Amino acid sequence: MELSALLAEIAACRACAGELPHEPRPVVMVRPETRLLICGQAPGRRVHESGLPFTDASGDRLRDWMGVDADVFYGRPEIGVAAMAFCFPGTNPRGGDYPPPPRCAALWRPRLLAALPKVELTLLVGSHAQAWALGSVARRGMTETVRAWRDHAPAVLPLPHPSWRNTGWLKRNPWFESEVTPYLRRRVLEILSP
Repeated sequence: MELSALLAEIAACRACAGELPHEPRPVVMVRPETRLLICGQAPGRRVHESGLPFTDASGDRLRDWMGVDADVFYGRPEIGVAAMAFCFPGTNPRGGDYPPPPRCAALWRPRLLAALPKVELTLLVGSHAQAWALGSVARRGMTETVRAWRDHAPAVLPLPHPSWRNTGWLKRNPWFESEVTPYLRRRVLEILSP
């Protein structure tokens, strides 16, 4: 199946209708030229409203880690975003977002990944994406999985979620910004260079 037809199917998906506190609005940003695929957990409320991935503070931090601005992030066809779930799962009573429903990944990810043969680097953003993609290879927790980033390079790079909620994690784990971020920026530059 052509990517454009698959994306039309995804845009029309209503598999979670009635289970979400709002109308489903799948958010995916991939093109045939996608070489760097960012796999997060699920769109947040602001992304649900904008219809564009990472249009929030998490996106600002992720773009900083990558060494790109918003124009490059949204304008270069080599960069794609496809979360574990394509729709905002809603907000839990404590104020955080619910985890991505597994149904979305099972329904769409194998077909979407098969339709993106040029991907050479996949960023696994957060523990949900890491558990799905790495399976039994994933460490006991997100910290250990990210700490073992060299085990997955150069095709896969596990990252913490860039949410403000992980600011404390970043302070406790300075090796991330001294080791992983420079590597990520080099890889992004390689992918975007002609």
